[in-house]
Amino acid sequence: MGDSLRITVDDLKRRMESGEDFTIIDTRNPNAWAESDTMIPEATRVPVNQLEQNLQRIPKTRPIVAYCT
Repeated sequence: MGDSLRITVDDLKRRMESGEDFTIIDTRNPNAWAESDTMIPEATRVPVNQLEQNLQRIPKTRPIVAYCT
């Protein structure tokens, strides 16, 4: 996977503040999610091991950003 497919938190925040629209998928496992104090507003939670079963929940009309740790 090339670096061009990665986005920093600061870059995502800046792009969101400028009005760019993303679909954000929070792919952290339930334990990591529960222990975190960082939640991205409006992110769709889909643990990575359940991604295939939840593809219908992910809009395909805008860029997708997957958040993981």
